[in-house]
Amino acid sequence: MKKIVLTGAAGRLGSYLREPLSKMADELVSSDIVADIGKLYAGETYISADLAKYDEIHALLKDTDMVVHFGAHPDEAPFEQLLGPNFIGAYNIWESAYQNKLRRVVYASSIHAVGMYPKTELIGTDVPHRPDSFYGLAKCFSEDLARMYWEKRGLEAVCLRIISCAQVTSPRALGTWLSYDDLIHLVTRAVDTPITGFSIIYGVSNNDRAGVDNSKAKFLGYLPKDNAEQFAAKILAEAPVSDPADKAQMCHGGPFASVTLGSSGMAKMKIVDDRKKF
Repeated sequence: MKKIVLTGAAGRLGSYLREPLSKMADELVSSDIVADIGKLYAGETYISADLAKYDEIHALLKDTDMVVHFGAHPDEAPFEQLLGPNFIGAYNIWESAYQNKLRRVVYASSIHAVGMYPKTELIGTDVPHRPDSFYGLAKCFSEDLARMYWEKRGLEAVCLRIISCAQVTSPRALGTWLSYDDLIHLVTRAVDTPITGFSIIYGVSNNDRAGVDNSKAKFLGYLPKDNAEQFAAKILAEAPVSDPADKAQMCHGGPFASVTLGSSGMAKMKIVDDRKKF
């Protein structure tokens, strides 16, 4: 490929994707709303662009083969705060991708699009949406947008329903963990698979306790290697007694399923900011 665009490049997950994506095309354009992301990899350039501004996104995607769209507000928040980056931003990405004749959008969706399903239920890639938050609702909107642009306009999309791509710090993460190595493998398969149409796949490692089923997305060739069970003994020994009445423990969406609409779900989680450093 000649050119890949990565949005959300200044974020924690984006920091791990920049280097491998820079090796998959002649040019990688990383983008975010910060002024600068520091040292660049060979073949990488940086452009600051606001997802909520169509003209900036349209210009960003000019002469691009694929966009890996990881940019958005990353937490539950009032609807008005999410409207620009998460809802309008998604439209701007897909419409600009279509107008610029891109081949595919690789999208960082989330478990929160289906977060209200109980953890006792194994969920596949074809279950109906069941969002746990305004944040999850934005993921539903974007997935439906992706399906519509494929079916009406022939723009391919792979929606990665990422669950917990962070250090394992809770019993929930024993089933939801996505390691950074497996994240890179997942995105790589989403980019280099010859034909994808519209596809959904869960972003999760090869965990013994995983509660999702990727069997209908096998054609993408995603074969995760890491397993959170290596952390189980320590995590479970330190965990408080579980409460089956707590939606944060009973639902796939974790804390996002229990917070009031508009309130942070991340604040209830022990996310370690271990973004990749140069």
